[in-house]
Amino acid sequence: MRRFFLAVFSLLVLAAAAAVGGGLWWVNQPLRLSAPTLDLSIEPGTLPRGVAQAVKDAGVDVQPELLFLWFRLSGRSRAIKAGSYELETGITPKILLSKLARGEESLRAVTLVEGWTFRQARAALAKEETLKPDTRDMSDEAIMNLLGRTGQRPEGRFFPDTYTYAKGSSDLAVLRRAMRAMDKRLAEAWAQRLPQAVAKTPDEALILASIIEKETGRASDRALVASVFNNRLRVGMPLQTDPTAIYARRICRPTPRGTPTRAPACRPRRSPCRAGRPCWPPCNRRRALRCTSWHAATAAASSATRWMHTTAPSTNTSASNDTGAFHQL
Repeated sequence: MRRFFLAVFSLLVLAAAAAVGGGLWWVNQPLRLSAPTLDLSIEPGTLPRGVAQAVKDAGVDVQPELLFLWFRLSGRSRAIKAGSYELETGITPKILLSKLARGEESLRAVTLVEGWTFRQARAALAKEETLKPDTRDMSDEAIMNLLGRTGQRPEGRFFPDTYTYAKGSSDLAVLRRAMRAMDKRLAEAWAQRLPQAVAKTPDEALILASIIEKETGRASDRALVASVFNNRLRVGMPLQTDPTAIYARRICRPTPRGTPTRAPACRPRRSPCRAGRPCWPPCNRRRALRCTSWHAATAAASSATRWMHTTAPSTNTSASNDTGAFHQL
């Protein structure tokens, strides 16, 4: 009898060892996928058994019960995080659990191109199939209200850059990140201004820097152009420059008789935000925050001349004078 129990015990030990060995072998074997890349979505609140079934439903050739058992025995089943994941050929049960427990979601990317208007940025977000279109039927004003910027125009409020997001994220979340990025960079640039600058708010400085940036592509000309703009602003003179003229045409609308009528615009004197000048940056630009344009817009040295006019001779360099007709650069 003793030998019988000893034999049974030995068989059980061997079976357990075989099971452990087989389990260790299995968790390190690549899983068979129905395609080279699969998308796995796990909703919040999904239990480990449901996660195992979701893996199966995504196109992985695996027994959900066996995968669930691995989750439980590993001690990490409670660490599995909801999200969107990308499963590639060669993934093993061990790597899969590690990915789910660490929350290594598959990220997409969308780029807000510098120089785009807010309409163009919204169109780019709408084309992203994996973004939740929460703002699709909203007006620009409603979006700004949700972002906590009631009464502000959207132009120039979003920093142009490439933003990554998880599948199923809201397009509003991407806009909020772009807005915060612009706020941060604008605050950093505003802290470097000189008190003698004509622009008295960060928004006015950004508007003026954007106009300077669009007016001339030559870094050596920006201080000169800024000097002319600052001097004109001090005396309440229109800027009479291409970026503001183009802006004015964009905000004009025809009346029933065909006469252009300007849309309402704010008109504080001696400010970049005045009739015929943008009350917001013409578009989303980050180059306007770079050293040359921003410094030209906010530095006192750029306004130390009496120049009120600029010309563009054949050398394509700006010449200035304090009398005479104004010529576009």
